[in-house]
Amino acid sequence: MTIQRLHHVAYRCTDARETVEFYENYLDLELATSIAENVVPSTGERYPHIHIFMEMADGGSVAFFELPESEEMTPDPNTPDWVQHLALKVENREMLLTYKERLERDGHSVLGPIDHTFCESIYFHDPSGHRLELTADIGSDELHEELRASAHPILADWDEHRVAPEVDRLHLKARESNSSSR
Repeated sequence: MTIQRLHHVAYRCTDARETVEFYENYLDLELATSIAENVVPSTGERYPHIHIFMEMADGGSVAFFELPESEEMTPDPNTPDWVQHLALKVENREMLLTYKERLERDGHSVLGPIDHTFCESIYFHDPSGHRLELTADIGSDELHEELRASAHPILADWDEHRVAPEVDRLHLKARESNSSSR
């Protein structure tokens, strides 16, 4: 048994129309499905909503619910903004920079590109305040194999100490290049 791919991930949005326009105009996702209902199918609860699906190239979707009768959306006060985010892969660094330029041209604040050694990323927020990351793979096959081989040992070390080692050799180069570019 194998999970094949992401079907969809769903978030709440403040305005469905604004969300569709942002994801179509800035991220080239296509509105594939809109479902407007007054009753939640899984619970039977009366809760007017629209559920929109923004389709990616692989057929998976980033989906949103607009809930007009709910309290205003608020971020989790116990979690830093950088933790909860959606990372979407782009083809290469050139495309990453194209998206960055498109967003900045229209006044959106964009952080990056940030070199994470195995990928390079830009960060920004959608109209509902969700943090997004666009990322392009940059590491060699050998680096990706090394990351996979070290994943469980790093987790075991984390379980024991709950702090990262002072020198993480896989990210040292990225930290140096990010600090020298400031």
